[in-house]
Amino acid sequence: MSQVTEYSEKVMDHFMNPRNVGEIENASGVGTVGNAKCGDIMRMYLDIDDEGVIRDCKFKTFGCGAAVATSSMATELVIGKTVQEALQVTNKAVMEALDGLPKIKIHCSLLAEQAIHAALWDYAEKHGITIEGLDPPVNDIEETEEYYRMGE
Repeated sequence: MSQVTEYSEKVMDHFMNPRNVGEIENASGVGTVGNAKCGDIMRMYLDIDDEGVIRDCKFKTFGCGAAVATSSMATELVIGKTVQEALQVTNKAVMEALDGLPKIKIHCSLLAEQAIHAALWDYAEKHGITIEGLDPPVNDIEETEEYYRMGE
């Protein structure tokens, strides 16, 4: 992974003009994740139709500019996707869509990925379904192995 030392224009644009900020009333799924070490908290709301397509996605994030930017980009990446396609939106995909993140901010993209997964988990639980490949959500991303591998 290339070293980015400053924020890209896309990161700055999504931070200064975040897309899809807010809440979805009666959301199909809501997921909240955080990182105790840095204090970032991200909540994703999904509106999923009867065919399993994400009609809308909104977020509320308490955190740094990179956390806001990754949340914003993640919403854009999942709107219009099926539940299964949304599950494939990884932190790497979020970073690539933003033209990279500084190494010390990579955890923000992992928060975005985990927030999507947590919202999908909530959706699956509310509807009594299993989403193939979806693991139970983690409340604090420091608990995940990926968090420790990010610095390698």
